[in-house]
Amino acid sequence: MAYFGGHVAGPNLAKGDIVVSHAENVIENLTTAVVVADTALRLQAVNPATEMLFELSAKQMVGQQLQRLWPQTASLAGLFADTLQTAHSFTRRGLPLLLPGREVVVDMTVTAISPGPEQTARRDAVLLLELTQVDRLRRLAQEEELMDRHVAQRAVVRGLAHEIKNPLGGLRGAAQLLERKLTEGEREYTRIIIREADRLQSLVDRLAEPARPYLQTQVNIHQILEHVRSLLLAEVGEGIVFQRDYDPSIPEFAADPDQLVQAVLNLVRNAVQSSSRTVVLRSRIERQFTIGQRRHKLVLRAEVEDDGPGVPQALRDTLFYPMVTGRAEGSGLGLSIAQDIARRHGGLIDYVSRPGRTVFTLFLPLRQNYDGTG
Repeated sequence: MAYFGGHVAGPNLAKGDIVVSHAENVIENLTTAVVVADTALRLQAVNPATEMLFELSAKQMVGQQLQRLWPQTASLAGLFADTLQTAHSFTRRGLPLLLPGREVVVDMTVTAISPGPEQTARRDAVLLLELTQVDRLRRLAQEEELMDRHVAQRAVVRGLAHEIKNPLGGLRGAAQLLERKLTEGEREYTRIIIREADRLQSLVDRLAEPARPYLQTQVNIHQILEHVRSLLLAEVGEGIVFQRDYDPSIPEFAADPDQLVQAVLNLVRNAVQSSSRTVVLRSRIERQFTIGQRRHKLVLRAEVEDDGPGVPQALRDTLFYPMVTGRAEGSGLGLSIAQDIARRHGGLIDYVSRPGRTVFTLFLPLRQNYDGTG
């Protein structure tokens, strides 16, 4: 075996006029996870997409038994053996892959690669496993639709906010003029009008708030997560346990820190208010990751996980709409504003939910210079 780019390379990587170094470069940049295993199902080669899928380094995986890393493949041992003997490839779809804190679904195609005639005496056949994360492909289509809907919704909401401001100001002014002509006992009614007008004005301002220009600077996602954690600890006091699972290698990136604090605060507050007892803050890096229609070399994945009852089924398709909430005291703006902030940074917020485990994920491109084109 030879190493390429810090990873192990399998045999026969070059064919025809393609040199080995070029083939290695192609494999390194594939978004499909590629694994080479020997006849004992020990991993001999992985590419970076495999590292990202399993959330392990090549050094941690190479030499390990496939079933140890992926126990769900134990039932396929007979098929692996048949493939090595017959050289007939097979595909299995919808295989679960359990990872720390989450589960993904992949399609797997397995092919036997025989050694060349000059290598027969030296090498046995190997298995080539190609893993495609199909749940992510389904979400890509959903994300694109979500982003398009969100743009349209925000345009409508901001238009409504603008139309509401003028009559609201007139209503408040008329109540103030009327108050001067009333007795002290009668003024209670005009004070209610003024107070409610002020509340509606604040609500309208919050609807339009993300439209303000962003202030670009270099930010550290862990400083933002820790700041939000401290704010929520002070707000809720006892009763909530915060767990941290950070990747310290995540670099700083260009963004508006105040707006990101607001987005993360909305996500974490939503988790805290969901009757959960434990909230997990997690950070990871995704490589060669697509958001909407743009593929990014590096993407931040910041997760907020809670153990509450989950998102009600009736709200799942409209959760990021303005004014949608499952709580009687909620405004329905927190998730909508957070999604708008993420989108304007070129990112997106997605979620998965079931009773006992809900994870909201903030995806952000790790750009050195924010170009405002998100």
